[in-house]
Amino acid sequence: MLRLEKLRSQLVVSCQAYPGEPMRDPKTTAQVAQSAVIGGAAAVRVQGVADIESARSAVDVPVIGLWKDGWDGVFITPTLRHALAVAEAGAHIVALDGTRRHRPDGLTLAQTVERIRDASRALIMADCGSLDDALAAAEAGADIIGTTLAGYTGARPPTDGPDLELIGDIVRATPGPPVIAEGRIHTPAQARAALDAGAFAVVVGTAITHPATITGWFTDAMGAESARD
Repeated sequence: MLRLEKLRSQLVVSCQAYPGEPMRDPKTTAQVAQSAVIGGAAAVRVQGVADIESARSAVDVPVIGLWKDGWDGVFITPTLRHALAVAEAGAHIVALDGTRRHRPDGLTLAQTVERIRDASRALIMADCGSLDDALAAAEAGADIIGTTLAGYTGARPPTDGPDLELIGDIVRATPGPPVIAEGRIHTPAQARAALDAGAFAVVVGTAITHPATITGWFTDAMGAESARD
């Protein structure tokens, strides 16, 4: 089983592409993951069974796997079926929705965690949106608490950058599972700030692996500058 201590104070890179994008291909995902590892990523986070399998065979670092199904509500590895498929694809860590919202298959988070444990050796990362989510996920037996959904469930307003307050609150309230910061971390300074707030590790995705968004940041800024001239 993966020793989480290997990820302490390290960078995890989320290698994902949205449906319909040119980079939405398992081989491309694996190549992006390889590039991230060359740059120092201690683990990668990958979406989709085929992409997980491809990345798993391409890199020697832990793979956090998830399966997004839908766009609203509980859609990050939303059911036990999704979670078991992610584990079967080779993910060292199964990331799933860790909020207190109703799950599509009717199972509780605790029931889902228990059944994943019965079927695999994968660790479980609960993607949470609030302190109450994190407390419930820790009680349910999650190995890792993520702040992935902070600002996206209505429990907390979205912040400009990572929700540093929430990171600190969860760290102080849940001394057991390590807290991994994820969500709106767009600069090295923000990643450092997340560690300083108490995060065990930091996940960065869009700012490293999503060219369309990164390009848009530049074109938007240049357009705004041109408008002032």
